[in-house]
Amino acid sequence: MEKRIKISKRIIEEFKEGETVNLGVGIPTLIPDYLGDKKLYLQSENGLLGIGPTPPEEDINMELISASKKPITMDVGASLFDSSDSFAMIRGGHINVAVLGALQVDETGEIANWAVPGATILGVGGAMDLVAGAQRIIIATLHTAKNGEPKIVEKLTFPSSGVRKADMIVTEHAVFKFKDNKMELVEILSDVTIEELKEITGAKFSHS
Repeated sequence: MEKRIKISKRIIEEFKEGETVNLGVGIPTLIPDYLGDKKLYLQSENGLLGIGPTPPEEDINMELISASKKPITMDVGASLFDSSDSFAMIRGGHINVAVLGALQVDETGEIANWAVPGATILGVGGAMDLVAGAQRIIIATLHTAKNGEPKIVEKLTFPSSGVRKADMIVTEHAVFKFKDNKMELVEILSDVTIEELKEITGAKFSHS
């Protein structure tokens, strides 16, 4: 959990005051708990604009949940709506930033975050719409999968989520940005060395 919180806090630094930000499944749903005084309009694809922090246990209402099916609260002025309105916001280009989890990201920024070959598929959800419709895409992910394999790879082996590319990846170890289909290391977030980072990253990246 400590690694996931670290990733969430670093991503918050990328937001501009007043932006509308969609929070995908997984690590992104931790973000409301660490915003501090920064005012954002947090959107969940299941029909809420104005996500607040996690409620205390005694106030949990499981009819009010995030995309990860975790309990949330509503910020002052929040609104509820159905899926058609939610996806109209996403497809209409009204989401400034989408923060998404990922199964894989390749060295050009192409994203795979909806299916694992051979595994049961629960549903695409909003993955492809968010990849296509958000103005900026930030990937929040642990650097490696549970089996130790890199999640940042030279070429996707999982099904792609769309032709749109990520603008940034934040892991517990590093921050990468993409420009002209190339990946650049812009910040190291742990005590890992460049050489160690290359060993756990399956993609080529530049660095200064």
